[in-house]
Amino acid sequence: MPNPNINRKIVLGGLKFSATGGDITYSGGKTIHTFNSSGTFTPNKSGNVEYLVIAGGGGGGQGGGGAGGYRTGTGFAVTAQGYAITVGAGGAGSVTQSGGAVGVNGSDSSALGITATGGGGGGSVNATRNGSNGGSGGGGGGSSADLATGGTGTAGQGNNGGTNGSFILSPYPAGGGGGAATVGVNASAASISGNGGDGTTSSISGASVIYACGGGGSNNSAGGTEGVGGSAGINGGGAGDNGTNGTTNTGTGGGGARATGTGGTGGSGIVIISY
Repeated sequence: MPNPNINRKIVLGGLKFSATGGDITYSGGKTIHTFNSSGTFTPNKSGNVEYLVIAGGGGGGQGGGGAGGYRTGTGFAVTAQGYAITVGAGGAGSVTQSGGAVGVNGSDSSALGITATGGGGGGSVNATRNGSNGGSGGGGGGSSADLATGGTGTAGQGNNGGTNGSFILSPYPAGGGGGAATVGVNASAASISGNGGDGTTSSISGASVIYACGGGGSNNSAGGTEGVGGSAGINGGGAGDNGTNGTTNTGTGGGGARATGTGGTGGSGIVIISY
């Protein structure tokens, strides 16, 4: 009688590693899970992944908003379970700067037990001049009194915001928000506001993308030169009456605005996991 086990293949190692969650794409032999909003990442077995976690950018005041915290790594061990993914929103820009309101900090993003800190809001005109702390710090606002400092960035995630440079003459320029790669630029003359700090380029998505730029600062009143967003003016710039918004899902800070305008909203964060 024939042996039923002849020619039967024995498969060692079980299932191939895979996962569910987010928008799934493929590039360069890798599977990529992109979370533009919160969700759940669920592997089918233990394995190692690469990750990028970026928090929401800070809102612009007169100073530029700081970039959301930037965290990345490779060879991260996961197991067969559901991992909650949180994608932070960008902070709102200030609408009452003359009354001392600063830009709102961005919200944290988290994945795989790793948290990126939301970007710091930009400082306002005169009353609450200093930029807020965050993943990267917000830029200091303009002042007719004294030095306005930038917020402090979180070590390993971003950089400090720029100051107003002690230029306390009209049109009272502001500092740029910090970026993932460089600090926010200080105001450099009585009518030149600081640019945002540069972001960092990642190719985890299968394309080269710049994330986490700082927002540019603005002058208090008309005249002079407004700051631009980091990395050659990408995303949130200080655009005069109203700051420009940071681009969605980049973690870029919002641009600063004049005293009578509204600061730009920070760009929301993003989480990407690949293997």
